[in-house]
Amino acid sequence: MTRASAARVALLLALAVEARAEPKPQCPQPSLVREVNAADIPVAHSPPGGYGAKFPAPVLAACTEPLTPGAPDLRGLWKTLRAEQVEAPGWRPLAIAKFVLLDALGVARERTRVPAGDRIYDYVERIEQCGNRIVDMGGGTIADARADGTEANAVHDVSALDFRTPITAIASFEDGAFVLRPPRIPIAITRKLDADGHLVWHRPDLGDRVVTLERIGGPCDTPPGTKWAR
Repeated sequence: MTRASAARVALLLALAVEARAEPKPQCPQPSLVREVNAADIPVAHSPPGGYGAKFPAPVLAACTEPLTPGAPDLRGLWKTLRAEQVEAPGWRPLAIAKFVLLDALGVARERTRVPAGDRIYDYVERIEQCGNRIVDMGGGTIADARADGTEANAVHDVSALDFRTPITAIASFEDGAFVLRPPRIPIAITRKLDADGHLVWHRPDLGDRVVTLERIGGPCDTPPGTKWAR
């Protein structure tokens, strides 16, 4: 290799390293060139009455902070592929109590397919991540938290059942899963990827329901149509 060729190779390598070091926002835009961390972006909340048929714009679009070590990469637009449950969702406190008791006793309960026509089959959610921050939009609500296991940085929003009842859910990343825990209630709502790259969402408070979702887009995309609207 000549000295000139060696110099060209060195220059290309230097440019490649420099390119990798440049901040890259989650949703690339020509105007977004500076470094933006999760803490620089205000916490998002559900609008009054939910967001309806107008899916919100991404919250972490400009964020360049890399995912925190150990965080599963769940970023994307997800739609229900299939859903199973032990029983139809009913009064939530009773469902939680039943789940906690039977889980403590090691009683395995069989799940069956959620009946056709259930609105879960139109459900779409979008997950954004930046650092240890995670924003989940679905069912008309926006859940924005830092997955640090603290109540201060938990989801502080409203229930998707009525868009009025205040909720708190402490967020964490555990064993490859995104976990939400209501304070002082011994259940865990989890989201994690399966071997096929699908998102598996477990709701022990809704009839011990497990929903499997397929990725239909990225964290900068909005779902087509309005069947998903609440």
